[in-house]
Amino acid sequence: MNQLSSPIFMTAIFIAIFYFLIIRPQKKREKQIKDMRNSLKVGDNISTIGGIYGKIIKIKDDMIIIEVGADKTKLQIARWAVGNVIKSDDVK
Repeated sequence: MNQLSSPIFMTAIFIAIFYFLIIRPQKKREKQIKDMRNSLKVGDNISTIGGIYGKIIKIKDDMIIIEVGADKTKLQIARWAVGNVIKSDDVK
């Protein structure tokens, strides 16, 4: 009986370690990103996952219109493409 319970116990320990070191932190990061994208508002300065920096001028359901560059070119991007909200202290 001891030989049968040992592999089962070791497998359970391995699964628990895998969960706490890989799965749980990833889900936490995904939740933070989802919350950040859902809290976007007009006037926020953002960077996209493609490296484009701009200011949000309009928000539609899953689409966002941003102004980029000195000539204020307007780009329409998907909400999921927002990588970061840039703090106003970091904007020049």
